[in-house]
Amino acid sequence: MSSFLAAPLSLLDDPQEWSAFSQPVARQPHVWQSSVVFEGMHCTACAINIEDALRAVPGVASVQVSAASHRGLIEWTDAQTRPSEWMAAAEQAGYRVVPANDGAAHTQRRMQARQLMWRWGVAGLCMMQVMMYATPSYLAQPGDITPEMVQLLRWASWVLSLPVMLFSCMPFFANAWRDLKLRQVSMDLPVALGMAVTFGVSTVGTFEPTGTFGGEVYFDSLTMFVFFLLSGRWLELRLRNRTAGALEAVMNRLPDSVRRQTATGDWELISIRRLAVGDVLEILPGEAIAADGMVLQGQSQVDEALLTGESRPLSRSVGSAVIAGSHNLSAVIRIRVTQVGAATRFAQIVALMESASVSKPEIALVADRWAKPFLLGVLLASAGAAVYWWPTSPAHALMVAVAVLVVTCPCALSLATPAAMLATAGALARSGVLVRRLQALQALASIDTVVFDKTGTLTRDAFTLANVQTREGVSRSQALTWAGSLARHSLHPVSRALWSAARQEAVQAETLPELEALQVIDMQELPGQGVQALWPQSTTSPTGPKGLLRLGSAIFCGLVPQAERGLQAVLADDSGWLATLDLQEDIRHDALSTVQALQKQGLHVLLLSGDGDAAVHRVAQAVGITDARGGCSPQDKLAALQTLQAQGHQVAMVGDGLNDGPVLAGAHVSFALGQAVPLAQSKADFVLLGAQLGVLVPVWARSRQTLRVVRQNLVWAACYNAACVPMALMGWLPAWLAGLGMAFSSLWVVLNALRLSKNL
Repeated sequence: MSSFLAAPLSLLDDPQEWSAFSQPVARQPHVWQSSVVFEGMHCTACAINIEDALRAVPGVASVQVSAASHRGLIEWTDAQTRPSEWMAAAEQAGYRVVPANDGAAHTQRRMQARQLMWRWGVAGLCMMQVMMYATPSYLAQPGDITPEMVQLLRWASWVLSLPVMLFSCMPFFANAWRDLKLRQVSMDLPVALGMAVTFGVSTVGTFEPTGTFGGEVYFDSLTMFVFFLLSGRWLELRLRNRTAGALEAVMNRLPDSVRRQTATGDWELISIRRLAVGDVLEILPGEAIAADGMVLQGQSQVDEALLTGESRPLSRSVGSAVIAGSHNLSAVIRIRVTQVGAATRFAQIVALMESASVSKPEIALVADRWAKPFLLGVLLASAGAAVYWWPTSPAHALMVAVAVLVVTCPCALSLATPAAMLATAGALARSGVLVRRLQALQALASIDTVVFDKTGTLTRDAFTLANVQTREGVSRSQALTWAGSLARHSLHPVSRALWSAARQEAVQAETLPELEALQVIDMQELPGQGVQALWPQSTTSPTGPKGLLRLGSAIFCGLVPQAERGLQAVLADDSGWLATLDLQEDIRHDALSTVQALQKQGLHVLLLSGDGDAAVHRVAQAVGITDARGGCSPQDKLAALQTLQAQGHQVAMVGDGLNDGPVLAGAHVSFALGQAVPLAQSKADFVLLGAQLGVLVPVWARSRQTLRVVRQNLVWAACYNAACVPMALMGWLPAWLAGLGMAFSSLWVVLNALRLSKNL
């Protein structure tokens, strides 16, 4: 993507630029959804300030901002506003906006991290020097140090504190000044007040050692507090980037530019946004594939791990499909583009992950609602503490107020839930499971019933050959050769299964070249009935087909239909019946083990399908499900689901998403197999990209672990505030220790959540 960071916001008003960071909202003309990153955020109050500022812009329909990921999703109407207008509103509130897909955004974040490291380094160096000068005052006995030497040490500490105040603390003061100007509040306001008061009291004590504040200076506490606070923010930044790494990895997989073949056969370097369907691209080893396409030339290995959940490199040759966002590993290939932009599977995956990264579970919404009132309460409590202690000692009163300002940071409380859930969402994404709603993780932890669809879920969207019955004198291999020669010309699932079975047996018999060389005459396909053709006379044996060869239903082949057991295809010629080929649904290899694992965990498993009872019960028996119902319409499935819910069950639905929309939407939590459904149309809470049912059990286990971590974080945040706030009000907590406690509380929450970032 081209960089927007140095460009005027007005450049983003060009509709051609919108596709880089926005998508049109389905069935809502002129409505767009933009994904952006906000710079300068540090707490939940910041997210609330941004949401309030953007909602005030005419034309902005909805805003979601996550304090944990610093990302936002903004829906806006192009008839009323432009990106530059709502971005300018966010910047006026003090938060810079960067398109989430901007190619330089990662570079900008690295620059900010380096600046934070410099500020941290200066604070650490000055803290050590100031502590060295303060140590004699703590250790010396009365009379060991002359007043002149004490004053000299104070002056040295004051000089060393200046770089901390003028450089290391500058972001806090800038954000606090922004809050004051805009009459809003964020965590930087009480922190900056604490820094300013501590430095001011210590400065007055240095300049007037015999005055009211001359008894003691607090430069050591100030520098330690700043050092601990910057340490916490730096580590929090590193950990947050790590927990959100899956989203960044997916979003940054597309290249900035691609090599496209011109009409004259030459190659030109163009921006990815100029790609169109039908373009021919050259992809070198190590490069990302920029669009969905078909391989025209070359053979290579590609990495689709983050897009399909398939961890092994996959072979792609001429005629194979490749997807945007995958990586070419081993050789040069040329592809013809079939899908670009929002139509690609890559764009749909990114849209799902962006939605999840800004969604707010109910537990987190409670913390958000209390964030700003809590900060206002902190300011009032700090002022009250200062008033209470002032008659005793003004200097002590101000330092008590500083401790209250610093120690009552709500960051740990506001990060408790989203940090854990984002860590889990990132781990699931790396394992091939996309989370559409973070709230679904909370719901999944409490389910007791799992409902499966059959076709496309427990079974693959394909069939396998089970048995071949032939008339006298016709062998199995002959019947399969004749049926396969007809079936190869049809795209029907049954035809594909027969042609595949014929090829497999020909490979085993080492007759594949002869099979592929066979060509029938006057091939015709009658939709819903079957296929027919003339068999070449040169290959006809005494027992071979005579005249017109038909493959399809019994009626199509001129036979009286018999009571069929399962799915059958009939083969006949002018002389009558030749063979009956029995097919069965191809059950997924991990269906049985998944059902058994769910049942072992105490979950009740059901099967609801629209297919006939006989087929449904055969599959149910094969995978170990005892409660199975066939002949269910989508409305029947929804009614059965609602009956279970009325009985008090927490139900999860697993389907292919193609015809299960109502029941997927109605379940407490739902899964869709990503290879069977357009992701943008799925109603599921989770999408299994690799169509592997085996991940259901570890996903359920991870959701329960996530809820345990959330509860641990909330208990820790509550206990921390319950213990430290009274200590600060009583004057038992110095400013440096308050700063350490504030940094440690947030770090503990994030570190605890980081345990969830391991892959399944």
